[in-house]
Amino acid sequence: MLSRPGPRPLPNDDEPSDVVGSLRRIMEEHGVMPPERELAERLNIKRHQLRKGLQTLRDLGELEPARAGRRTSTTEATAQSGRLVLSTNPLEVMEMRMMLEPALARLAALRASPAEIIRIAQAAKSPAGMSPSQADQMFHRAIAAGSRNSLASELHLLLNQVQNDSRLRFAESDDETTAERIAQRDAEHQQIAEAIIARDPDRAEKCMWDHLAVVQRKIAARLGVGSMDGF
Repeated sequence: MLSRPGPRPLPNDDEPSDVVGSLRRIMEEHGVMPPERELAERLNIKRHQLRKGLQTLRDLGELEPARAGRRTSTTEATAQSGRLVLSTNPLEVMEMRMMLEPALARLAALRASPAEIIRIAQAAKSPAGMSPSQADQMFHRAIAAGSRNSLASELHLLLNQVQNDSRLRFAESDDETTAERIAQRDAEHQQIAEAIIARDPDRAEKCMWDHLAVVQRKIAARLGVGSMDGF
């Protein structure tokens, strides 16, 4: 009886860059990271290569630190977000983000470890070669991780997954995101990061709210909705 062939190794067994790129695309597609077994089968790689890629994303602040005992079903999470997508709209998602994320920024200013603050500061500037949406999500996930509130972080991941669903047409696509907007967004991210670095929770909360208000106004304008300044 022939044995089942093992995963095909990458050209360079020690270079996880190809794996990292694939993992980023999976995260952007699903909003959550599937279990290791599913990832290894999907990417057709060995577990140690997969774990190198996952650790790289954690070091960059793009993925939350591994937590023992976490057994979230990707199929279940995808189904849950799918149900939410059918009953919501982009403005409702932004309302929830504006309720949750300023509080996460406040908590990060109070609780984030030095390593988490470094990741937040690094993520404030869009990395070269990363799509605008990936760069934006990396920064906000780094802050959620730095809040050290696991329940709030899970809610943030769920919101992110709903937001990423193409049926919502949540915001402009990466192709529509101009260099000017990326520079403006990075400046807004930098203000939030500086407040967290300074351990200034009030400023971190306000800067996050102001940043999200810009996104909310853009979405409202695209949908033809009146001013949201009174939110």
